Amino acid sequence: MKARLLYADRDLDWDAPPVPEAADLTRDLALDTLFDAMADGDDFLRDTARQVVLTSLTEPDAIVYRQRILGDFLRRPGLLTEMYRLVVETIDAEHRIWPTFLRSPTSIMHRAVQAMELYAGRLRELRRIADRYADDVRSPGLVRFLGMLRAELDDACFDVMDEHLRRLRFRNGVMVGARLGQGCKGTGYVLRRPGPRPSWRERLAGQGPPSYTYRLPDRDEAGARALAELRDRGVALAADALARSADHILGFLRMLDRELGFYLACLNLHRKLTAKGEPLCVPTPLPTGRPTLVCHGLYDTCLSLRREERVVGNDVDAEDTALLVVTGANEGGKTTFLRSVGLAQLMTQAGMFVSADSFTAGVRTRLFTHFRREEDEEMESGKLDEELARMSAIADEVTPGALVLFNESFAATNEREGSELGRQITGALLDCGVKVVLVTHLYGLAHGLYAGPPEGKAVFLRAERRADGTRTHRLVPGEPLPTSFGADLYRNVFGEPARTAAGPAPDPPAESPRDAPAPAASDLCPSPDVESSGVRDVTK
Repeated sequence: MKARLLYADRDLDWDAPPVPEAADLTRDLALDTLFDAMADGDDFLRDTARQVVLTSLTEPDAIVYRQRILGDFLRRPGLLTEMYRLVVETIDAEHRIWPTFLRSPTSIMHRAVQAMELYAGRLRELRRIADRYADDVRSPGLVRFLGMLRAELDDACFDVMDEHLRRLRFRNGVMVGARLGQGCKGTGYVLRRPGPRPSWRERLAGQGPPSYTYRLPDRDEAGARALAELRDRGVALAADALARSADHILGFLRMLDRELGFYLACLNLHRKLTAKGEPLCVPTPLPTGRPTLVCHGLYDTCLSLRREERVVGNDVDAEDTALLVVTGANEGGKTTFLRSVGLAQLMTQAGMFVSADSFTAGVRTRLFTHFRREEDEEMESGKLDEELARMSAIADEVTPGALVLFNESFAATNEREGSELGRQITGALLDCGVKVVLVTHLYGLAHGLYAGPPEGKAVFLRAERRADGTRTHRLVPGEPLPTSFGADLYRNVFGEPARTAAGPAPDPPAESPRDAPAPAASDLCPSPDVESSGVRDVTK
């Protein structure tokens, strides 16, 4: 039996190593918050959610298959919780069966019979759950799974199972057949089905079948060992077959435990977000060849989980667009938006719901993040070296159809060098068919991409700032500005500059070179072999 609740045609490889970018994704997108919410205190559910979310589906049909199963469980949570509780209790009960330390055929048979008796009762309950909910599910995955349980675990199956287990208890002794080999030694030992027992009248009248009986003396230890060896030889094949059957059922239950656990983790997350009144939607996955991002009310799932109040969402219309550039005021919500895009992409390709009113995106082959890191004691080189090393690692793994999220990358050097690095790397990725979402304060980079956009469409968003300096934490379409309004933050921290008798206080410190007017093309690209407009000439 196969559950097939995560894939239509195979099982998830739970022993596969994590993808190389898993650590960066977890750190940059704050995935620990997401996994903790899905686990709801259960370490098993946390590990299950982490493995499934970081093992992205790459086919829209596979995503829809999983979405429809999750939709059935959201409509009928009782089906999920009843099956999951039954599976967990069965696995726990199997662990409490006394282990076979001696590993003799007789002890293996004894433990296998105990396990199969346990499984027979629990599989009956599982079949009853399938009967109760079979007419309430619509997804192909659950229709197939519940239909399989009802077809394979019918009454005839349990009748045969009970009959075999009754005989394998050997309440009337063990009947073993053998042949005489060389030296009058037994060979070809096989377990025989006992014949019908004589009635009590036949036994009283001595009319039973002829037999020869030998009784061991009470202190004949050697005879007892010889008899035990004969018994083990007779039951060896049957014990092995029964133990394999028990292991097969246990393997099915463990796989079902994992697959149901992922959907239960999704229900935990769904319950927490809907309790706050946050909108959730079923995303629409598009083929990899379409680098689309169209959403309404998209918000950062992890930020919402950490706060009591609701989170501001954003609208984006970037249909068939491979480049999305986000600029604007400091503390305006740019990084939060970038995380929301990454989280929504991962949740979509895990077959989950998405934190938005609506979300449509092209499926990506891989997802990478390149976020600015704070300098720490573990760094063995400068910040720029560390950024370039991480970029090199991404370049080794990136494939056509991937998605790369940049957050304030290459800001560890000056404006001109950082802009040129960003321009050439962005262009190279786009040339390779990689979708790029770029958050930057480097005006030279943003302005250069805006003035000479790459081939195809590009969308430019700007963090909204009102005239009084208030941040709405929304993004609006707009060209890059030569300032990030750092003076607003200065006033928030230090207040208005004080006035003295000698006159007004000096102006606050200059914000940064990025607040200066746009640099000339010759300043950004000093080499005559590299043009300043566009990103398609990086290979010249």
